[in-house]
Amino acid sequence: MLTATAAGALLGALWFVPSANATGDEPAGADPSATPTTQVTQQARAASESTDGSTADDTRLADTGSFDTTPYVIGGTLFLSLGAGFIAYSVRRERLGF
Repeated sequence: MLTATAAGALLGALWFVPSANATGDEPAGADPSATPTTQVTQQARAASESTDGSTADDTRLADTGSFDTTPYVIGGTLFLSLGAGFIAYSVRRERLGF
């Protein structure tokens, strides 16, 4: 009963965690900036000019700066193993009649 209560409390708490949607609540502004800056114009020219004659099929995605997820994977595996160990221990105690 305690496990069901804890699971329900956890799910109830997670219900209120905000989601990370890519869209905002308000619509984007309809008026674009009047004139692009010099830096933006130069970057656009540099991106559009190709020095080796490649086509648009060679397009690469921008580096988004993703973070290292290794600690999260290791921590999740550790806690999953710990939970499985607790379940195995409680089943063993139940079968032995402690």
